[in-house]
Amino acid sequence: MAFNENRVEESELHNAQIHLYKHAYNYLSSMALRTAMELGIPDAIQNHGKPITLSELASVLKLHPSKIGLLGRFMRLLTHNGFFAKTNQEAYALTPPSKLLTRSDPFSLVPYITLVLLDTKSLQMWQSSMKWFTEDKDVTLFESATGGISFWEYFNGNLGEMKGFQEAMEADSRVLKVALKECKHVFENLESLVDVAGGNGSVTKLIHEAFPHLKCTVFDQPHVVANCSGINTEMLNFVGGDMFNSIPSVDAVLLKWVLHNWNDEQCLKILKNCKKAISGKGKEGKVIIIDIVIDEINDDHKLTGLKLDLDLIMLTLFNGKEREKKEWEKLIFGSGFSNYKITPICGFKSIIEVYP
Repeated sequence: MAFNENRVEESELHNAQIHLYKHAYNYLSSMALRTAMELGIPDAIQNHGKPITLSELASVLKLHPSKIGLLGRFMRLLTHNGFFAKTNQEAYALTPPSKLLTRSDPFSLVPYITLVLLDTKSLQMWQSSMKWFTEDKDVTLFESATGGISFWEYFNGNLGEMKGFQEAMEADSRVLKVALKECKHVFENLESLVDVAGGNGSVTKLIHEAFPHLKCTVFDQPHVVANCSGINTEMLNFVGGDMFNSIPSVDAVLLKWVLHNWNDEQCLKILKNCKKAISGKGKEGKVIIIDIVIDEINDDHKLTGLKLDLDLIMLTLFNGKEREKKEWEKLIFGSGFSNYKITPICGFKSIIEVYP
């Protein structure tokens, strides 16, 4: 029903306008954060050793004095958004989110957030969304915007971009180190594990450090692991192959942020190959999935919003998806497994243990 100026509740109209404008201008908060990272503001505050005034910050960043007022307006928005805290002495301090944007933090997410905010190809693709919706082609939004070049083709053809992507995935994996302490039961009774699409082995190395008895294999495309074979050991090695064809025999298969890249048909192929890989272990084998489980009923509004944003990323870049519990069940049982268990970890991800 349209608003009627003679009948509408004034507060309802105003709240609707605020809601609409806020979402229309949300990109400005992202761009302000991007600017803060490009300038190096989190590191500057960290290196200062105590809260820093605006003039001190401008001096450290080597900004022209005429830009201090401009910087202050950026800091006001970033402080409002929770990235910095302002003291009674009009000085700025780091908050937990901005600590993750310092390069010295052990859980630094600088490479990941840099990839998200500075990857111009992924940002520019949205200008082609109308074309994508109206053309009769089975392509992703990324492919529609690039004339048929897929996300992986683009990154594989640009070594610098691929390096940045791998560093981003490695940064994202660091938080897993905390989760492993709470999920020891997932790995304790295993003797061998293969990390499918494990890249440079950042996750596998964390698992191997936590469970030295576990023989670990990083399994990825030959060109991905080509430069890693020189660091093979008896308990940690790299193997090239194609997960759509076969996966090395093992006690457990790890799929971290893999299945959300693919549609249901492709996921069924991967999971069926996983089941074959653990068949020699009998009922003791399992597949360990680290991914997102959308739960709009039980998750709070903010958490659901993040998961739904990530779902659009998977859709537009890969034609993949983030899945609800019922969608995970369809894949798990459809690929021949008998049972599963979901354990939330790392704030917005879950470990899904899948049993034969």
